[in-house]
Amino acid sequence: MNTASADPKSFTSFAEFYPFYLGEHSNRICRRLHFVGSTLALVCLFMLLATGRPVYLLYGLLCGYGFAWIGHFVFEKNKPASFKRPLYSFMGDWVMYKDIWTRRIPF
Repeated sequence: MNTASADPKSFTSFAEFYPFYLGEHSNRICRRLHFVGSTLALVCLFMLLATGRPVYLLYGLLCGYGFAWIGHFVFEKNKPASFKRPLYSFMGDWVMYKDIWTRRIPF
């Protein structure tokens, strides 16, 4: 299957979806914004656990999705796959985050 033109809903497994997901993140600035947003979301999760203040959950969601969506709409010029495949996209965010840390994907 040509993942570049595929409909995100057509994938039957995350293993099929992830190459498409990476193709939707070919712009380096978009990937960097995802990385920053994910890092800030983790900080917010830590703050939630440390303080017990639920507002940090909201902050984490705003950081994670806000940075990612700016990357897509402004730099990548596409719609985030999370609009059609939210679970696979969420999983893809964290796999890509790990792949950036391990240098499998350039930062």
